[in-house]
Amino acid sequence: MPFIEEPSVRYEIINGKKVPVVECETEVVLRNTLTGVEYNSDQEAELDIASPETPTQKEHVVRSVKIKVAKMPPLGAASKL
Repeated sequence: MPFIEEPSVRYEIINGKKVPVVECETEVVLRNTLTGVEYNSDQEAELDIASPETPTQKEHVVRSVKIKVAKMPPLGAASKL
């Protein structure tokens, strides 16, 4: 089952200027290639890997990510200066 990682904005100083760093909303699917199980979080996958009761190893877990990007204005759009 996919889970959502929420978007965020933080600021970093780059070349002496305060610059916004945007992390977009992402939809993540973690799946075990050995068993076909889909995990609901990174923690759930890590617990399965750590469990001595399952054969799951780190290389059995794959991550698919869909990134939702905010709509941008068309390139070359006119601006009122």
